[in-house]
Amino acid sequence: MTVDEAFYDVRERTENPAHASVEDVCELVRKRAQDPRDDHMNSHFDEAMADIVERHGIETVQTVIRRILVEHYPFRTATVDLEMRNVDGVWIGTAATGYLRELNSEQDS
Repeated sequence: MTVDEAFYDVRERTENPAHASVEDVCELVRKRAQDPRDDHMNSHFDEAMADIVERHGIETVQTVIRRILVEHYPFRTATVDLEMRNVDGVWIGTAATGYLRELNSEQDS
């Protein structure tokens, strides 16, 4: 795999039903934004997602997640034409890829 072929184990890319879908990731983002974990080492991602979802809405956040996980946009540019700051794309991408790993590891258990 080359650098240009960044790959996420998301169902829409792998066509593997064992992998979490973008919708699964978005649902977890919604859940964590509504009820951020206080006692988790990555609770700062939950808090960031709560703020970003409140500011921009879940539909916009879902667009960024799809662009990153499926359409291969870099985190910083996944917000293009969405009236979001590039740093929000970094937060969304970092959280979404972490949540994707979490969902996929739960499926492996």
